[in-house]
Amino acid sequence: MDILSDVISAVRVGTPATERVEWRAPWRRTFPDLPGTAGFLVVLQGTCWLIDKAAEPTHLAPGDVVFSPHGDGYTLADSPSTTAPATGSTTVTLCGGYRLSPEWTHPLLRELPGVIHIPARPGHHAGLRAAVEVLGAETGGRRLGAAALLPVALDMLLLYVLRIWFEEHPGGEPDTGWAAALAAPDVRAALNAMHDDPAHPWTVQELADRARVSRATLSRRFGALIGQPPLTYLTWWRMTTAARLLVLDPGASLDSVAARVGYSSEFAFANAFKRHFGLAPGAYRRRATTPAGA
Repeated sequence: MDILSDVISAVRVGTPATERVEWRAPWRRTFPDLPGTAGFLVVLQGTCWLIDKAAEPTHLAPGDVVFSPHGDGYTLADSPSTTAPATGSTTVTLCGGYRLSPEWTHPLLRELPGVIHIPARPGHHAGLRAAVEVLGAETGGRRLGAAALLPVALDMLLLYVLRIWFEEHPGGEPDTGWAAALAAPDVRAALNAMHDDPAHPWTVQELADRARVSRATLSRRFGALIGQPPLTYLTWWRMTTAARLLVLDPGASLDSVAARVGYSSEFAFANAFKRHFGLAPGAYRRRATTPAGA
């Protein structure tokens, strides 16, 4: 699995929530900050304005997508000057969100701005437009299979938003961070290798061979762009993957979880896990799966 695919798998907890909303002008709605979530909005019909405290008002048209990766709030309205509440439907939107686990959130997401707007430009982003069309069709009624199809379409939406953002923002000044890392073929090759097989006993030399650069070059570039050495990142990803497996697959034995993240010894895995999370694997699983107040 490549790194963006893994981010999609790791970022959310449970099934994303969705709601189709119809608005009638004049209308205005403020969405509050919701830490621990990633919110999205798709304009299915009509137009409206995105009013974000960090930027000038932005006009939204059908097919436009807004993504709030950190749960930052914003306001929507039929006009930047509207203050009245909703009274009926002239605009149709699909709103929703993913619940996030702070311990599993990939640092790639932390570098994203508070609100991302992807406009529906003709001839661009065909995959994103297809995901939007599927969402619009499946939320308009109770068609057979919609409950199973919607989460898949929402994952597609999120993947396309991230892909478009990183392709169109390949790094700024200074040229560091995840946008620059994903734009660098050698660093991205090393990342994809680790994500494709986190259980493999990777060495920096093996990763450098995958990236087709020298060991020294990969170490230098990986550290400069991501802020840590390749094998330190690998350990972080292994522990994050193990934590998800412990919670989402409660029937999995500690031995099997250890093996899936590259540890042949349950003892070695437990020690590494406790160093990372401050809890033994069994205690971490019990804490995550015990109902509040139990």
